[in-house]
Amino acid sequence: MRKIVIFASGSGSNAENIIKYFNSNGNVKVVGVFTNNPNAGVIERVKKYNIKAQVFSKIELFEGEFLQKINFLQPDLIVLAGFLLKFPENIIAEYPNKVINIHPALLPKYGGKGMYGMHVHRAVVENKEKESGITIHYVNENYDEGGVIFQKNFEVVAADSAEDVAAKIHELEYKYFPEVIAQVLES
Repeated sequence: MRKIVIFASGSGSNAENIIKYFNSNGNVKVVGVFTNNPNAGVIERVKKYNIKAQVFSKIELFEGEFLQKINFLQPDLIVLAGFLLKFPENIIAEYPNKVINIHPALLPKYGGKGMYGMHVHRAVVENKEKESGITIHYVNENYDEGGVIFQKNFEVVAADSAEDVAAKIHELEYKYFPEVIAQVLES
């Protein structure tokens, strides 16, 4: 059995989508969900799958004991699904090429600190980009700079608002993120 641990900071729609995708797969299971936000929607979303989201502080994340919590679960892959904190280097070092993230833009454009969610979509629209999309990438010590695993784009039309771009991004995330996770687990 392949095991996934998910880190999320927000509503948890991607986390839930990943859990649902793998629930019908006897070979892969989400064994843990972590969040740095005690008010995150992900906490409620995962309860219906009998998964308890563990809440932690930023200070706890960067302490050595946190790595032990992850090691206890023995994940084959750590998935960042809307996780907004910089990921600790000691965990990345312990799990080389086993930590992946999804970004709501075509990296390297619109990546880096502070570039998440609607911040990205507004920037895409304000800069009159002709396309946007998603990037699934490995996590390294810098925001959004790890090796690209997968990108999928779509056309941004002049009439698109930031909300329209967000809706198109979510559609791509829900379709491709679980599929790419499955491919990474097989490789």
